[in-house]
Amino acid sequence: MILLTPAPLHLETKVSALAHPSKLFCMATFWLMGLASLPLLAQNYPNKPIKVVIPFAAGSATDQIGRAFASKMSEELEQPLVVENKVGVNGMLGADFVAKASADGYTLLFGTNSTNAALKSLMKKLPYDQDTAFAPVAFMGSVPLIVAVNNEVSAKTLKDLVSMAKQKPGMLTFASASTSQLVSTAMLAGMVGIELNHIPYKSGPTAMTDLIGGQVMMFTADFAVMLPQVKAGKIRGLAVTSTQRSKAIPDLPTVNEALGIKGYELIAYFASFAPAGTPRDVVLKLNKASNNAAASKEIQERFMELGFEVDPSTPEALAQRSKLETAKWAKAIHDAKIEAQ
Repeated sequence: MILLTPAPLHLETKVSALAHPSKLFCMATFWLMGLASLPLLAQNYPNKPIKVVIPFAAGSATDQIGRAFASKMSEELEQPLVVENKVGVNGMLGADFVAKASADGYTLLFGTNSTNAALKSLMKKLPYDQDTAFAPVAFMGSVPLIVAVNNEVSAKTLKDLVSMAKQKPGMLTFASASTSQLVSTAMLAGMVGIELNHIPYKSGPTAMTDLIGGQVMMFTADFAVMLPQVKAGKIRGLAVTSTQRSKAIPDLPTVNEALGIKGYELIAYFASFAPAGTPRDVVLKLNKASNNAAASKEIQERFMELGFEVDPSTPEALAQRSKLETAKWAKAIHDAKIEAQ
């Protein structure tokens, strides 16, 4: 949005206008019209479709949750929110696209802890400044992960899996397609002193296909990708990464419970961001639409079974959360001995 502020009257202009009252009247009218137009510009937003960039693959938790939020937000904003998946480098490609887009409220990032907290510590150099490139809009919610293995793996519990890994260092393969998936497993390995063999993937659904097929042995991912397969018996769930058991699958212990340890926790979260410099009135309209979507019965019931917990908040609260999460993930990545690439 471009705000047109009328120019001040200079001394020469004032003298000339006093000599010609009609000119003074015209200038005053123009100035007052300019002031009146400012709220009107805000009221007119949005007047065309809004592009929503989801930096992960179709079928991922970010994609499923993001599309549901986009649909509900479009009802309130009375404009389509057109979702586009821009996949790659743990969400960096999509985040970079939004960081460099026009700050007019018509391009949004539905990001995660990967794009707006962890990437700063995972990459030696980002093509944008993670701390200043975005205007926080709204926190959407969070979800724990599930640690699971292929059904042919003999370990029936997480404790069995750790024992197996200690007996044969590097033999156990694990998949990851996002920061949460990588760091969650690396943190676990570091805390219990095991060596695992990492197999990177471009998308969570692809990694899941290979876990079911036995191409990889272990995978830790969000409920959206993991829970349906666990319930269908196609893979074996061993634990959840939160500090409390999930209501969506209460039979699974937490990692801390399963291993008799303390201090392990990793939660994936989702939030919306606009390019830095987006006008505040636009950000507030988007925040209101997102918060109302989060509060809707439709969203809550749809994702309750996936362990998704909504948490509507202000842009300022999201900005503070982003700072805290960036520090938290920096420590987690350091402790897991993951080197920046």
